[in-house]
Amino acid sequence: MSEMSRRVFGGLLGGGAVTAVAGPSASAASAAPAPAERPFRARPGAGPRRRPNVLFILGDDLGWADLSSYGAPHIRTPHLDRLAAQGVRFTQAYAGSATCSPTRFSLYTGRFPGRTEGGLAEPLGDRSQGLHPDHPTLASLLKGAGYATALIGKWHCGWLPDHSPTKSGWDEFFGNFGGALEYFSKLGQLGDYDLYEGDTTYQDLRYYTTVLTERAVEYVGRDHDRPWLLNLNYTTPHWPWLTEDDERKGAEIAAEIRTGNVLGALLHRDGGSVEKYKEMVENLDASVGKVLAALRRSGQEENTVVVFASDNGGERFSYQWPLSGGKSELLEGGIRIPTVLRWPARVDGRQVSHEPVYSPDWTATLLELGGARPDPEYPLDGQSLAGYLLRGEEVPERDLFWRVRGNRALRRGDWKYYRDADGRDHLYDLGADAREQADLAAERPRLLAELRAVWEKVDGGLLPYPAA
Repeated sequence: MSEMSRRVFGGLLGGGAVTAVAGPSASAASAAPAPAERPFRARPGAGPRRRPNVLFILGDDLGWADLSSYGAPHIRTPHLDRLAAQGVRFTQAYAGSATCSPTRFSLYTGRFPGRTEGGLAEPLGDRSQGLHPDHPTLASLLKGAGYATALIGKWHCGWLPDHSPTKSGWDEFFGNFGGALEYFSKLGQLGDYDLYEGDTTYQDLRYYTTVLTERAVEYVGRDHDRPWLLNLNYTTPHWPWLTEDDERKGAEIAAEIRTGNVLGALLHRDGGSVEKYKEMVENLDASVGKVLAALRRSGQEENTVVVFASDNGGERFSYQWPLSGGKSELLEGGIRIPTVLRWPARVDGRQVSHEPVYSPDWTATLLELGGARPDPEYPLDGQSLAGYLLRGEEVPERDLFWRVRGNRALRRGDWKYYRDADGRDHLYDLGADAREQADLAAERPRLLAELRAVWEKVDGGLLPYPAA
């Protein structure tokens, strides 16, 4: 213990697994143990100074421990484990919110979801709101700095005719506008067909994860003449719980959607299982592996920043131990997410970071790496991690803030202030209690009051929720 900070110790306990960032044969009993991870340390001065390509991959509702490198005992994710082994695995990374669309608002804008009207929806469910085309985004700012930009997969920041990735800085879009769809028919949450190329429907009734992977492989394999940003947003493993072998079940769900029971059919509460979920996550892993292999074949791997993360915590079949809670709430299980970064030219592999980071930080980081400046009229809420990753600087000190209807949370160091849906305030020491079971509110009332006041000050600068 004398050589390990209390925060790091808590991170290791929370990580379930200092374990396994192993290659595909690591699960075999005869395999040699993988080299141990070491605490993250920057390599100042390493590598070229050319601006990197950026491949940012999002899983959908993927729980914090759903990868074998994060401790899943039953799911095997060799490609993502290898990605982590080649870079940095973050044990205390967070989503910008607890559901799909507000997290995407926070990643695309680098700001709290509550700074925009569309970000108030948790999640977006109709055509009335979305990310306003005038708002600067990661894509528009990098595009202004000379990047090619593309988004493949789930957008979930508004629908046509008013909202679209191509209206918000992405040169190319291929994917779905809504938050969920049936994987074969492509019928989405508004009940209509939801697979588009640009602003035009594109017909393909194959398994959606396969379709997206093919598009991503094609994109990274192109002969690019300038640096590029690709947001690759899978819907896997979001409900409905379907694999490539479930086309018949998909047809049943599609038929139910056509009767008008859209959300009921997509929620798929009468289906799914731990085994089915396992198959979906392992398919996601294999799909990411194909994209990474294409990147390697293209000769661009060395100077491409790859980030893999989830958009929020896990759903009902996720493995999240030891965290409590899940998607839609601000307990750790709803917002702590698996996150790995690889950049061979500048960052060493086999490393683990226990520093708290979250979605808006990646916006600020990637803008700095790409030589783009934020718009001063839309100041970022995230902090760039470039100094930490490349120059050995400390992660900027700041509070991490979350707000959703019915919950509030703020993290300062190891301390977390949390208000539950019943309006009760809690205080947790995440360094000692990642599961959030030892409520210290009564023991530390002054600290609780301080963190509550900080949360309320930030909240006062955000848009209010509309009346329910």
